[in-house]
Amino acid sequence: MRKFFDLFLQALKGEEHEYTSGSINRAIFLLSVPMILEMVMESLFAVVDIFFVSKVNTDAVATVGLTESVLTLVYSVAIGLSTAATAIVSRRIGEKQHAEAGHAAAQVILVSVVLGIVIGLGGFFGAETILRAMGGSENLIASGANFTRIIFASSPAIILLYTLSGVLRGGGDAAVAMRSLWIANGVNMLLCPLFIFGWGPVPAFGVAGSAMATTIGRSLGVLYQLYALTKGNGVIKVLSSQLKADFTIIRNLISVSAGGTGQFLIASASWVFLTRILSDFGPQIVAGYTIAIRVIVFTILPSWGMANAAATLVGQNLGANKPERAETSVWRAAFFNFVFLAVVAVIFFVFSANIISWFNDDPTTVATGVNCLRIICFGYLFFAYGMVISQSFNGAGDTLTPTLMNLVCFWAIEIPLAYFLAKYLDLGPNGVYISVAFSESMLAVVGILLFRRGKWKTKKV
Repeated sequence: MRKFFDLFLQALKGEEHEYTSGSINRAIFLLSVPMILEMVMESLFAVVDIFFVSKVNTDAVATVGLTESVLTLVYSVAIGLSTAATAIVSRRIGEKQHAEAGHAAAQVILVSVVLGIVIGLGGFFGAETILRAMGGSENLIASGANFTRIIFASSPAIILLYTLSGVLRGGGDAAVAMRSLWIANGVNMLLCPLFIFGWGPVPAFGVAGSAMATTIGRSLGVLYQLYALTKGNGVIKVLSSQLKADFTIIRNLISVSAGGTGQFLIASASWVFLTRILSDFGPQIVAGYTIAIRVIVFTILPSWGMANAAATLVGQNLGANKPERAETSVWRAAFFNFVFLAVVAVIFFVFSANIISWFNDDPTTVATGVNCLRIICFGYLFFAYGMVISQSFNGAGDTLTPTLMNLVCFWAIEIPLAYFLAKYLDLGPNGVYISVAFSESMLAVVGILLFRRGKWKTKKV
């Protein structure tokens, strides 16, 4: 027990950055602990945020759901760049080229800022159009447009928080990435109720207050990351002289991130279509679905922490010319994730009504949220392997394979199946949830088959 506690403290401190030798289980543990805790805080933020927003009214919850279904497109760009950052930086670290890793990190910062500004301006000035296109009523648009404006205006902070975390993870500085998310989401959780409901001299901003709190929290998290990369003592050091456009590295970054961005863009866009289908059944259905998805995120994000650990191990071990060690790391991380999500699936199925009603007591909202949780949790055992293997492809720099997997499973299967089940077979919202569980399970099966072929081991970045 003492050894476990000492190892846990070592993981929190982030004292080790090189994982190409020694025990694989130990390497997974040291990387996974801060990554999982980072994602736990991120998922806790999602639950706490929707908890306070749900106390405003149903339209407020639906506003968050409609906005974030489109905002996932921004997350796609951020995650794609983060994927490329992890792949490139971890490969340089495995090759012992630390200065080149810092140079690559500087280019990540430049690209993130430019993209964030462009996306932020578009979303800020098109807030009402976005909500209207997603099926929002005029009352919802009038009360929720400011939320959408503020959230999109924070796009630079959103993208940087993701991409710099990817840089830090690639360098093995998972503990620093963890602390940046703790800062960002801790501040958000403190400010969220203050700005939503008001207190003393602070007025009540309603649902827009949630966006304000989120923006402040994320911005502070980014400032901490930048300090760690420029002034800290980590394995990666970004120098001011490196903050000049190096188009060779930028082209490589964009080339790798294009697959990652496309991969998550395909997956995220599918959620936009699913939300649009559900919006035809009314705001209470969208609210129940939004709450259920936030709860699902609460458990899925820690699993992504395990998947991100596998991606770092793949990148560093391929850089050190140890492909077999990279593959073994993936299978072990996937098994640990399988055990975790099996337990979560049982909890969701048994206690779904208690969980959803804690957020909202509207009978229709609770009923649709319960159905969503129970149906989707049937796919959790497949999800466990699917997410780890997809991230492992990304860690190797092979972003094309999971992109094609997503294209087939989400666009060719999930969306048509959801529409057919919901509309033509009259299963309503349940048809959408069934399509999600089925397509995600198919994604995992296809991923396992392709991963076993081993072509990812020959990818160069």
